Amino acid sequence: QVQLVESGGGLVQAGGSLRLSCAASGRTFSSYTMGWFRQAPGKERESVAVISRTGNTYYADSGKGRFTISRDNAKNTVALQMNSLKPEDTAVYYCAARARLYIATMTNEYDYWGQGTQVTVSS
Repeated sequence: QVQLVESGGGLVQAGGSLRLSCAASGRTFSSYTMGWFRQAPGKERESVAVISRTGNTYYADSGKGRFTISRDNAKNTVALQMNSLKPEDTAVYYCAARARLYIATMTNEYDYWGQGTQVTVSS
């Protein structure tokens, strides 16, 4: 069992930056593939960025060049650095864990989810 707790959301002006963090419980964090997803009002939850246990990364087109995912296995944390934020980045951001090796981008491929943190970007 893995418990995930996100932090770092908030209100920021367009062009600004936020750093989201996800703290995970459990001794096997390093074996999980970790992902960040987001869900805007009236839209489906979508993948933003994923990092495998070996450090391979995936970014959705929406965040390429602006977002950076990283993990610290010693601290059981995964972070999402978001720069040059746009109003369309406004959403609830979720951390998710997948107990399999390969990167995945579909919500039903993840086993554990955090409660989410709100990110609001004003124009």
